[in-house]
Amino acid sequence: MSRIGKLPIEIPKDVKVTLAGQEVQVDGPKGSLTLQYNDKVKVESESGNVFVRRLGEDKESRAFHGLYQRLISNMVIGVTKGYRKELEIVGVGYRAQLESAKDGDLLVMQLGLSHQIRYPVPAGIKITVPKPTRVVIEGIDKQKVGQVAAELRHFRPPEPYKGKGVRYLGEHVRRKVGKAGPK
Repeated sequence: MSRIGKLPIEIPKDVKVTLAGQEVQVDGPKGSLTLQYNDKVKVESESGNVFVRRLGEDKESRAFHGLYQRLISNMVIGVTKGYRKELEIVGVGYRAQLESAKDGDLLVMQLGLSHQIRYPVPAGIKITVPKPTRVVIEGIDKQKVGQVAAELRHFRPPEPYKGKGVRYLGEHVRRKVGKAGPK
């Protein structure tokens, strides 16, 4: 039995879970999320809790059991509290700012390249720039928040010699010693 899959998902009072066919919809104060699940598992609602039960004992069913329990649990957390990732920008002249455009907001970053990086903010994601060297990504979908953070970090990942680049807040970058020079 999956240790994660057998755990019940507690539903807070301000959250509504709707089960229809192979679909779970979670509505809460911050928004609504929908998930299509596989036919190897069954999702049931009993007395204020949601349970994920597997229908077989094959390897695929066991894998989906824990996966869908955690995905539904993340949806409940997302519509109540939301998710947040913070990035910090390290380097001389490296900075970010938010611009408004007619088709949505743009995050404009200068990362030591010959051009500015203009990143359109996806739907369902809120990006704020409290300081020019700090970017905050918030949303209700954990996967989407993490994906946006990873895409922004990918533009200039931290390098090991001077530590310049875009990194997660609190991320430790292993530093290397440079050339020793002539002796």
